Amino acid sequence: MTCKRLWLSGMLAFALAVPLPASAWRAINRNEVLPVSEGVWEVIARSRSGAQDYWCSIADFAIRQLRAPVNQRIYVWRGEGPSVNRPGRKAVQFAFGLPPGVPDRSSSLSLNVREAGDNLRVTAAQTYCYDRLPGRDRWLP
Repeated sequence: MTCKRLWLSGMLAFALAVPLPASAWRAINRNEVLPVSEGVWEVIARSRSGAQDYWCSIADFAIRQLRAPVNQRIYVWRGEGPSVNRPGRKAVQFAFGLPPGVPDRSSSLSLNVREAGDNLRVTAAQTYCYDRLPGRDRWLP
C-alpha cells in the first residue's frame, strides 16, 4: 500500500469516526426540532420559550416535515427539562403516541408542557404559531 493510499484510508476512517452534531429542523418560530429516538422528537427552546412556543414548533414540524394529518394528536413524551441533544438547554420531547404507563389527558383544557401525556391536536397546536399580532412578531427580523 502506498503512502498516499494509507493516508487517504486514515483520513476516511477519521472522518467516519468523528461524531457530527445532529442536523436540526427549524420551526417557524426558530426553535430547533431534533430526533431523540424512533418516533420521539425534541423541541429545543430558545431563551424565554413558553408552552405556546413548544406547541407551535412541534406542530409546524409535524405538518411541514412529517406531513401529519391535522387531527393527529401530539403528546408530551417528556416534560420540559434538560435537552438530550443540546446540553445546557431546555427542551420538551413529543411523540404521536401516549407514553407507556401515562394516563390519557385528552380531556384536559390546560396549555401545558410540564408532564408526559399532555396533548393537543396538530391543528390546535399550530394556532399558537399565528397568534402574534402583525407588526409585533418577535420571531421575524
